[in-house]
Amino acid sequence: MSQASVIVVGNEKGGAGKSTIAIHTATALLHGEAKVVVLDLDVRQQSTAHFFSNRAAWLAANNAVAPMPMPSTLSADIAKVSEDEAMARFQEAFAKARDEADFVLIDTPGSDTAISRAAHGLADLIVTPMNDSFVDFDMLGVVDPVTLELKRHSLYSETVWNSRKARAIAERKQIDWVVLRNRLAPTEARNRKRLDERVEALSRKVGFRIGPGLRDRVIYRELFPFGLTVADLSPAIRPVAMSLQHVAARQELRALMGALGLTGFGDGEQIAAE
Repeated sequence: MSQASVIVVGNEKGGAGKSTIAIHTATALLHGEAKVVVLDLDVRQQSTAHFFSNRAAWLAANNAVAPMPMPSTLSADIAKVSEDEAMARFQEAFAKARDEADFVLIDTPGSDTAISRAAHGLADLIVTPMNDSFVDFDMLGVVDPVTLELKRHSLYSETVWNSRKARAIAERKQIDWVVLRNRLAPTEARNRKRLDERVEALSRKVGFRIGPGLRDRVIYRELFPFGLTVADLSPAIRPVAMSLQHVAARQELRALMGALGLTGFGDGEQIAAE
């Protein structure tokens, strides 16, 4: 039996939308009938773990049915043990998940940790959300303060670069890396053009693909307390009033899954339902 595909959602800057991307990717995969294990390594925030806990509670309270990820042996208790013990528990949980699931999705913390670096080295696909600003771009690349020309790659790009190099040497396998332009907002055209040019220049330099993320929509936030996403909405599951925003959000999720190369997921009956 083949091993699971490993998706790592990472960016060492907080507030980039990692958990939002993680939960939407996971639920789209689940609706595509994939077996998914989710490992939340952000032991301080635990946003992804809380989302799926909310999901189980809401579905049970409303006698509703929606797909759930497979259980994981990893818990937030790893925050209370030594770094070596936490690493051992992660490796054990990952090994079990990879043998049993179709996909292992790992949500990493917004900081540089040993476990986060280890997770990046295990990835088949690294997904990096980036907000539409030079503040977020700074974690990927350094620009000249006078000319705004790209000077070099930055801290997080170095982490991914090292992970990809080590994987290529050890297994002769290339880790795919996709940077998502997340939470796009209407901005001054000149600044958007400048940022676009620097992202594209860096992508050629360090070898990532650029894809569309998710806009900053109310629907993504208002469904979170229920543990639901737009992939779950149907005549039987409708905790909020429907609007045209939901249709646009479904289209965004479809585009996101396509950009990640996860064809066949994100086009299911639930997402396509009006």
